[in-house]
Amino acid sequence: SGLVHVKNPHLESMEEDILYHLDLGTKTHNLPAMFGDIKFVCVGGSPKRMRAFAQFMHKELGLAGDGEDLADICAGTDRYAMYRAGPVLSISHGMGIPSISIMLHELIKLLHHAKCRDVTVIRIGTSGGLGIEAGSVVITDTAVDSSFKPRFEQVVLDDVVVRSTELDRDLVEELLACSKKIPDFPTLIGHTMCTSDFYEGQGRLDGALCSFSSEEKSEYLKRAYDAGVRNIEMESTAFAALCRLCGLKGESSRGRFRVL
Repeated sequence: SGLVHVKNPHLESMEEDILYHLDLGTKTHNLPAMFGDIKFVCVGGSPKRMRAFAQFMHKELGLAGDGEDLADICAGTDRYAMYRAGPVLSISHGMGIPSISIMLHELIKLLHHAKCRDVTVIRIGTSGGLGIEAGSVVITDTAVDSSFKPRFEQVVLDDVVVRSTELDRDLVEELLACSKKIPDFPTLIGHTMCTSDFYEGQGRLDGALCSFSSEEKSEYLKRAYDAGVRNIEMESTAFAALCRLCGLKGESSRGRFRVL
């Protein structure tokens, strides 16, 4: 049917569903009227970047006005920012799995309550590149953990639940085909490694702590590259798992901003 799924039987018995961190709710807002025609959701870490992206989409879609007055739909909270440009939502998710996970739970419920159909979610932003040309964009085919495994481990009560992190292959190929129409836009498909930390977790030598040598770092990153990893960030496994479970076409496209 193309509808967004929620896999929580408790929601049906709730008189009201409050999306706390988005400052929205099923009683306080007419979610179908506000969001029912959304087809694309683009998410990224920074509120300022996602506002700029929404303004870019406003211009590209030829919408009325210059987009400078786009309102933050989540202005009642300082957790996330959300902007709309026609059928496109642009939302910030902060840094790391906990932050994007909270946002995605509430975003998915929002799309479900709004009765949206055939929604595509694309995560955009910067990442650390691995053995690729500076300025390249990596289109993620599979998100992997720090052991290069395609899995997202979520602790639920006192159990560790393992979820798949494969992304929509057709969407991957479609985005790659689109990139070929843009000159000077180096793009490739590869695995994205998701870590729980920016410094030691990504093999950096400049954090407050460092428990390994530069040689150990280089050996680890070589193993990551040999396993198909082309960029490193901190959200992709949670993003892939939640989108997959809830029937959303999801993809993570990340620009590379530094050499590791």
